[in-house]
Amino acid sequence: MKKNDAPEALLAAAGMSRPMKRTDVTEMVVEAKLKKGLSWVKIAKAVGASKEWTTAALLGQMQMTRAQAEAAGKLLGLPSHAVLLLQQAPYKGSLPTAVPTDPLIYRFYELVSVYGTTFKELIHEEFGDGIMSAIDFKMDLRREADPKGDRVQIVMSGKYLQYKTY
Repeated sequence: MKKNDAPEALLAAAGMSRPMKRTDVTEMVVEAKLKKGLSWVKIAKAVGASKEWTTAALLGQMQMTRAQAEAAGKLLGLPSHAVLLLQQAPYKGSLPTAVPTDPLIYRFYELVSVYGTTFKELIHEEFGDGIMSAIDFKMDLRREADPKGDRVQIVMSGKYLQYKTY
């Protein structure tokens, strides 16, 4: 075994396994969801939160309370260590590359590339020099019937935070 071998291979050679990572929990969640035929809406009801927040949490972007993590763990059949990891503060940001390659996620990147400066100008004109928080934030995603083809409606609401002068 060479010095540059993957950590997993080195641990395996030493008769050890690596500790579970948060990304492992995400994979377990997605696999259990598929195997059990669950929807994010059903999982969210068990957790007691919105489908948007619950999905983000189970994909590794939010920290669950003990009760939420235990409810998700019970429904999905997760091991106790996975339930503990759902309660840890996550490393935020889930995209693997600077420009996403998944077509749906790329469209959001495209949307910000095209309309980002418009969002910025209109927010600054309406509110002043500041930002829309992604911390004090809520989102609602719905299907909107349209005779020309159904539409995706996403409403995002974030607290306005003014930059301070010092």
